[in-house]
Amino acid sequence: MSDEKLTLKDMCARFNVTPRTLRHYEYIELLQPEKIGRARFYSPREMARLKLILRGKRFGFSLEEMRQWLLLYDHDPQNRKQTEIWVEMSSRQIAELESRQIELSETIEELRRLRQISLDSLEN
Repeated sequence: MSDEKLTLKDMCARFNVTPRTLRHYEYIELLQPEKIGRARFYSPREMARLKLILRGKRFGFSLEEMRQWLLLYDHDPQNRKQTEIWVEMSSRQIAELESRQIELSETIEELRRLRQISLDSLEN
């Protein structure tokens, strides 16, 4: 990985996030940019962490779950514990998403049925 550092503005542009989002992630200790005066500089480590955070959000993990998981990396350079926790977290999340998928399919079918009843009533 290069030693490239991004400013707050560049980080926002690269990852399509707002400055407020990055400051919030810093506040809850998900990111730790280097600060020089009021300026923030994001290292490749912070860029990688943000990629993981954004992916975790897309998968439906809470920011606290992501924070806890990322903390493991700092304490386990071999990443074994982090990987074990990730497997557990992802298994739970897959089950949750599958449950929601079933519920959503049932809701769609009910809506289609009610829509059809309404269409039929308009034809009479």
